[in-house]
Amino acid sequence: QVQLMESGGGSVQPGGSLRLSCSASGTFITMNTMGWYRRAPGKERELVATITHEGSATYADSVKGRFTISTDNAKKTVYLQMNSLEPEDTALYYCNVDVFLRIGLRGDYWTPGTQVTVSS
Repeated sequence: QVQLMESGGGSVQPGGSLRLSCSASGTFITMNTMGWYRRAPGKERELVATITHEGSATYADSVKGRFTISTDNAKKTVYLQMNSLEPEDTALYYCNVDVFLRIGLRGDYWTPGTQVTVSS
């Protein structure tokens, strides 16, 4: 079983910064792909950024140049540094982790979400 602990959401003014963290615990071999998603009010959930175990990152066009995803594999943690936040970034942010539970078996886990509100 794998547990995820998410933290770092909150309220900030436009132009401000926040950092989200998502730590994995439990029994698994390694984290494969880790990602952040968000759901804004009245919209579908969308991908924000993903990163592989090897460190290859992808971003939604709307956050490129402002958000940075990173990992600390030793701490089994994935981060999302969000700079130059805009009101359009207001959403519930979810962490997703895909892990190898054992050889031949993968698991996919989500956090309940943390609220990010950008408002003046």
